[in-house]
Amino acid sequence: GGWPWAPEFPGSDLTLTSNQVFDLDSFPERFLVLGGGYIAVEFASIFNGLGSETHLIYRGDLLLKGFDQEVREFTCDEMAKKGVNLHFSANIARIERTEGALQVELTTGETLEVDAVLAATGRKANTSGLGIDVLGIELNSEGKLSVNERYETQIPSILALGDLIAGPELTPVALAEAMQLVDIHFHKKTPRPLDYDTIPTAVFCHPNIGTVGLSEEAAREKFSKIRVYRTDFRAMKHTLSGSQERMLMKLIVDDASDVVVGAHMVGEEAGELIQGIAIAVRAGLTKEDFDRTVGIHPTGAEEFVTMRTPARY
Repeated sequence: GGWPWAPEFPGSDLTLTSNQVFDLDSFPERFLVLGGGYIAVEFASIFNGLGSETHLIYRGDLLLKGFDQEVREFTCDEMAKKGVNLHFSANIARIERTEGALQVELTTGETLEVDAVLAATGRKANTSGLGIDVLGIELNSEGKLSVNERYETQIPSILALGDLIAGPELTPVALAEAMQLVDIHFHKKTPRPLDYDTIPTAVFCHPNIGTVGLSEEAAREKFSKIRVYRTDFRAMKHTLSGSQERMLMKLIVDDASDVVVGAHMVGEEAGELIQGIAIAVRAGLTKEDFDRTVGIHPTGAEEFVTMRTPARY
């Protein structure tokens, strides 16, 4: 599997990893997260929701690199509305412990006083201590193992999958690869490579993100013309709750074939909802198939089958 890693800087020993954050002795009233990926965004949302003054520091200009650009922008706006303090194009220069607090100096020159710092800057493949170098098995530029369609390394009797090989570092992906490996090596079945382009994923921040298939940017690179259907709205139930949280729904369609090649959502229970949409995208259903499906009212999900007019091409 993988293991969290943190960058080194003066005072980096005062940071927590995602493995340690569940063992805090006391609740941090002021919490700082370093990073901009799944884990960083999720923990920032968790502590913000629990009532901490929360700061999220990221070296880039927008969270969740690799996701659909509009999804990234929408999510940042919604998180900021909920009170998460976002600091972009910044990093931690140093941390010093003072009486009862941590003084965090940023590369921008700003100093923040907090109670705990989580370094959620990524994970590295757990390849150390396995004797891989002794066997002569080479690692790629990411420190991972290269495998063929049978999950065999340079030495065919040594197999690898999950976080140790290229691909999404997600538990369901590792499970799917493990089932493939068992079918190939124990049931003697023909290899059926996973379709990594249609693996759904969710980010359990507030609001949730659910996504499957191509982003708008990736689709524009792959196809000569696309249609983008999108809507954002305030859920009907919030008429009573008073919440101003908005939802974003988005479909990406290859104009030539009418096939839905991407679906994206930001909103409550997006992770639950995108699982069903993933079946449709994986099956190669068309926009007409979506249009001919009757929606369930009143739900947010019905927007996926009621968007008729492209927002842009």
